Amino acid sequence: MTRKTLSTAVLIALASQGVMSAAHAETLRWARAGDSLTLDPHSQNEGPTHTLAHQIYEPLLQRDMAGQVIPALATEWGPTDDPTVWRFKLREGVTFHGGEEFNADDVVFSLERAMMPTSAMKELLSSVESVTKVDDFTIDITTTGPNPLMPNNLTNLFMMDSGWTVDNDSAEPQDIANGGDNFAAKNANGTGAYTLVSRVVDERTVLQANDNYWGKGSFPLEVTEIVYTPIQSAATRVAALLSGEVDFIQDVPVQDLARVDETDSLKVVKAAQNRTIFFGMNSGADDIESDDVDGANPFADVRVREAMNMAINREAIQRVVMRGQSEPTGVIMPPFVNGWTEEFDAYPAADMAAAKALMADAGYGDGFSVVLNCPNDRYINDEAICQAAVGMWAQIGVTVNLDAKPKAQHFPLIQNKTTDFYMLGWGVPTFDSEYIFNFLVHSTTDDRGSWNNTGYSNADVDAMIVSLASETDLDARNATIQSIWETVQAETIYLPIHNQILNWGMKDNISFDVQPEDQPHFKFLTYAN
Repeated sequence: MTRKTLSTAVLIALASQGVMSAAHAETLRWARAGDSLTLDPHSQNEGPTHTLAHQIYEPLLQRDMAGQVIPALATEWGPTDDPTVWRFKLREGVTFHGGEEFNADDVVFSLERAMMPTSAMKELLSSVESVTKVDDFTIDITTTGPNPLMPNNLTNLFMMDSGWTVDNDSAEPQDIANGGDNFAAKNANGTGAYTLVSRVVDERTVLQANDNYWGKGSFPLEVTEIVYTPIQSAATRVAALLSGEVDFIQDVPVQDLARVDETDSLKVVKAAQNRTIFFGMNSGADDIESDDVDGANPFADVRVREAMNMAINREAIQRVVMRGQSEPTGVIMPPFVNGWTEEFDAYPAADMAAAKALMADAGYGDGFSVVLNCPNDRYINDEAICQAAVGMWAQIGVTVNLDAKPKAQHFPLIQNKTTDFYMLGWGVPTFDSEYIFNFLVHSTTDDRGSWNNTGYSNADVDAMIVSLASETDLDARNATIQSIWETVQAETIYLPIHNQILNWGMKDNISFDVQPEDQPHFKFLTYAN
């Protein structure tokens, strides 16, 4: 092994911080704008869905509240003498909530399940050739070439009990985009710090502390019960916090930040998020259905895309819609990500005259109309951002008809390629550009491009993207990343808006730092004495 985890050091550090024993036994009443889309841990690659899953299930490795990779169900990992093979030593003595022993068979099963066609996680494992059991607590992952970033891809890939999953007819992930269902979508059996007690979708989910959790003595575990309530209305959500009906909300409305922070017994904790908000356009089709142009696709002309990008007044959105709680950007990656540069982050100044000239050059001087699909319960002020952009595009002759829906109805439009114009937000849990390219830039194939609804397809770019998974010369790899971004930016494939800023509201006796992926791992939460 060339690398070992610092699991012992992690335990010592936690002990030094006084978190080795649970001084409190507390119920945490938690609310956010939208619910998890499913309990099937491989069915959706979506933040709130992962957040709930992280309380119940566990990956081999996870990111802590500072965003650092730490051991979870793996205790040691590293490449073998064969650089295409990563070896993982598994944690012994772990049981699932149903009492089943966790072992290598479950890891092989879970990773193979996550690579199935109906899995939304398969891009993370696109370089994997096989997952092999070495012994009961050792597995090997063989990749198509040396993959130095394999551990980064595993932090949201959850382990399931193979017997429970198969016995309950859930061997394949739920095909949620096409209305599929299975037992694992509504039931759970993980190894995590909390077990599922009850769940009513979009209303209430109750979790309780796992009495047999392997992490006792390693994490604070001061929360002994979690009551999770999705509250879509921003006013109602903040009112619940102000009145004491809930203890913690992830998405304090920007217009209420001061009100919450100035309330006795409450506080707001904030940090930049590893997530960018942007618009996508179907630029690859010869014609699109949602516009009023017969026999042509205005998005197919890069001048139209550039004009629409130039028409967006990002500072106005930051100032008026977001109340300062955003960072305007010109690229669909936040500064956390390997590949980010100030040059890529630069965005065009809002210039309606220049945008109109581009529209005229493209043959759309009289404009056109099109439908924009937007979520209304996923991102901070998502519908309000769409409304603001609609007004800006109207100034260059593009009449945009806004269709805002809850995320449960919005995301399948993108996954099924049935929208021509849409809002999307993208976090990067690997902190590397390859993650963005695999999902959003690569041509749509069996194992890549599942969220690329733009129709963009470039064989040379695809080849460069694939090469990233096996390039061990980091300077050469970073040069390839830069080349891909140069092409993406020149083609104006997406219209970036801003990077989100997170604002968590909570009772002032709670000690809980904002996690950059917006992932509150409640086993880390502590209370003031």
